[in-house]
Amino acid sequence: MWLFDQISRLESAQQLDRPATAVRTVVEKLLTNRTVKDALHGVWLGHPLHPGLAQAALGSFLSASTLDALRAGRAESSLLITVGLGAALPTAVSGWADWADGHEDQQRVGLVHAATNGTAVALYAGTLLARRRGRSARALSVAAGLTAGVAAVLGGHLGYRQALGANHAEDVAHIGPEQWQPLGQLAELPDGEPVRRDAGQVPVFVLRRGDRVTVLSDRCSHLSASLSEGELVGSGSDLRVVCPWHGSEFRVDDGCVVHGPATAPAPRFESRVVGGAVQARVVTIPGVPAS
Repeated sequence: MWLFDQISRLESAQQLDRPATAVRTVVEKLLTNRTVKDALHGVWLGHPLHPGLAQAALGSFLSASTLDALRAGRAESSLLITVGLGAALPTAVSGWADWADGHEDQQRVGLVHAATNGTAVALYAGTLLARRRGRSARALSVAAGLTAGVAAVLGGHLGYRQALGANHAEDVAHIGPEQWQPLGQLAELPDGEPVRRDAGQVPVFVLRRGDRVTVLSDRCSHLSASLSEGELVGSGSDLRVVCPWHGSEFRVDDGCVVHGPATAPAPRFESRVVGGAVQARVVTIPGVPAS
């Protein structure tokens, strides 16, 4: 609990806001290409790219430090450090892309996480440089491993405690109603303008287009913004709703992600019109009934 308390203090450390703003400005200027940014978020993969890359880098680094702590396999340790350094750049770039679209608390912790990782990378690079000069540098490698471990704890806090990169709409398919739920009269829904309604206890995005009604979860899978407050772009089968917070775009017909930072789709609901009344029910995961 002591460690958790110390990390939690970072969430409210407002003195980190100024450097975070400066770094975020630089990241946003560098990542203006939407295709590149989507690739770094992991839209093509269906979940964030950064955690997988981080495992490759961290696994190589900690394996190297373990060998050095045991005073075994210096050549193997150096090879693992080299692999980790090679993975560090794409890991960092994808991490900065995700970080720039986080909220303030996440960015404060993320800034320290990045600085700690940077320190570990510098120590590992110093280890290789020292070895080229004939030194064993085992102590430096172990120190780097300890630093990388602290950075990993901070990264875990970001991902699991603060839910940066998590799918914030994952539970909808489990808690959405299986039975048809009333959403109001078709004639009362504005044509071509999204509105928020409740399907049972679940808020939903409702869009009427003539006699056709599309229903999605109202919760953006990135950080839970209300999609019904978003702007519509495109047309026809390419009609998309843009998240009002960070600009994620979801295809209205099926909820699929078109542009990030979201990587998970918006859960879809079936809809029908009975006697002029609109009804909807969640499209459940096969074999997993909603509650």
